Amino acid sequence: ATVRKKEDGRYEMLSGHRRLRASQLIGAETLRCEIVELDRDAATIFMCDSNLQRTTILPSEKAFAYKMRLEAMKNQGKRTDLTSATMLRKSVEARDIIGEDVGESRETVRKYIRLTELIPEILDMVDDGKIGFRPAVEISYLPSNLQEELLDQMKMEDCTPSHDQALRMKGLYRQELLTPEVIAVIMQEEKPNQKEKIVLRDERARSLLPKDLPINK
Repeated sequence: ATVRKKEDGRYEMLSGHRRLRASQLIGAETLRCEIVELDRDAATIFMCDSNLQRTTILPSEKAFAYKMRLEAMKNQGKRTDLTSATMLRKSVEARDIIGEDVGESRETVRKYIRLTELIPEILDMVDDGKIGFRPAVEISYLPSNLQEELLDQMKMEDCTPSHDQALRMKGLYRQELLTPEVIAVIMQEEKPNQKEKIVLRDERARSLLPKDLPINK
């Protein structure tokens, strides 16, 4: 595992958490570690890179890893005399560096970081594959109260917004025209690939159907 010595003299594990857990399970009392000299920001970058090297990683994990790495990189080069334009350029350059390191474009990195603005329930739906990446990015521009309204509509209509619907909601929000009523109207639209479904939730309804009729559960 890899650890660093913190300012208070204690050690912080940067990578190897699974190996530590495995060692504990088999009763091992020690774990071989490499000690590296890193400050807090450098340690954050190290941990993010370690997490991103895992074989499977959820969209939310990638999003927060990119965000933490970006903030750490910005802190490393922070100066009090930087103008807002210079800070923006530094942020773009940092996204370029992250993209080069992980094999993705600056724009893809930016979009993943946007996912961190989603409310937890919608972010969970992205991880579960219930909402596509592209519409999720557009939804992230809505404030949390409107995201909550959208979540309620998704549950009521048993559907998720398409990319086009998410784009329209973002545009209407920027024009200060997006209300819970407008969200409801948009979510009630029938999508080209959406088929009308009849859902019988009451067990008593079964008595109204032929007994030999196949019922999908």
